[in-house]
Amino acid sequence: MPKIAIILGSTRPGRNGEAVAHWVLDRAKQRSDAEFELVDIAEFQLPHLDEAYPPAMGQYTQPHTLAWAEKIASFDGFVFVTPEYNHSTSGALKNAIDFLFAEWNNKAAGFVSYGAVGGARAVEHLRLVMAELKVATVRAQVTLALATDFENYSKFTPLPHQEPALDTTLDEVVSWSNALATVRWL
Repeated sequence: MPKIAIILGSTRPGRNGEAVAHWVLDRAKQRSDAEFELVDIAEFQLPHLDEAYPPAMGQYTQPHTLAWAEKIASFDGFVFVTPEYNHSTSGALKNAIDFLFAEWNNKAAGFVSYGAVGGARAVEHLRLVMAELKVATVRAQVTLALATDFENYSKFTPLPHQEPALDTTLDEVVSWSNALATVRWL
C-alpha cells in the first residue's frame, strides 16, 4: 500500500492552508487504498537553503536537511496543499522542495491550491518544478477560491463540488504512486 504525504506548504501565521490540509487528510483517511500522513513544512524549521552542495549530489550535512530527507524519502507520493502568493507558490514551500532531489524522484504528486483564482497559477509553477525533480504530476487538482470556498476569506467552507474533485485527485495520486513503484525498485 503506498504512503502518501499531504504536504502543508505554508508557514504563514494564521494560514488558511492548515484547515485545507486537515480537510484533505480527513477525506483521505476514509480510503483504504493508501496510507496518508500530514507533513507540515513549518515543523521542520528549514532556513533558507543552507547546504553547501547542490541537492542532486545528495551530500546533506545539516540536521534539518537530514530529517527532511528522511521524511520525504519515506513516501511514495504527495499531495501538495499550496497557497498562491504573487502568482506562484509560497517561498517556504519552494525552499523546502529545493532542499532535496533524489528523495522526490519517481513519485507522483497532486495539488490542492487556494487563492484569489483558486491557486491555479501556483500549481502551474509547481508542475514545472516537479518535472525537474522527476515527479509525475496528475492532471486532476483542487482549486479553492478565497471568495467562494472561504467565509470572509478566512474560514474554510468548501463548496460541495470540491469533495469529488479531491476524490479524483487522490484516486490519480494513488494510482500513479503504485505505477511508479516499479520504477523506484529498479
